[in-house]
Amino acid sequence: MKLYLIQHGQAFPEERDPQRPLSTEGEAETKKMANFLRSKNIKLNCLWHSPKVRALQTAEIVSKSISSSEIRQRNDLNPLDPVDRLPQEIRSFNKDLMIVGHLPHLEKLASLLLSGSENCELIAFKNSGVVCLEYSDKWQICWMIIPDLI
Repeated sequence: MKLYLIQHGQAFPEERDPQRPLSTEGEAETKKMANFLRSKNIKLNCLWHSPKVRALQTAEIVSKSISSSEIRQRNDLNPLDPVDRLPQEIRSFNKDLMIVGHLPHLEKLASLLLSGSENCELIAFKNSGVVCLEYSDKWQICWMIIPDLI
């Protein structure tokens, strides 16, 4: 089972738009990442995203490029939401999954999965960047890619 964690694309500042949709650069970088994922034949069983506009837009861009059988908005993927219940739910799902979310939530989730503690800050997420984790008998990092490397 693979878990892809992606931080939403770069968004406009709150002063410009309180909804904080993707900026032009954020949209372009997310499209670049989505095209990269498609070129590597990444397939998903499901894509979860937070209710925030920037996460929804990122999820839509990615889902148009790669195959995902289901896209689901979740209200427990916001920046400050707790992560303690997600590991069991992700393991129970037991299929390839992508989560489009925010900091610090993604950092805490990745740390919890990899180390058992949400406070380790093991991964430096970047906007539109993807971290691929894989589970066999434990979670391990398979790879990470950011738009600047493509």
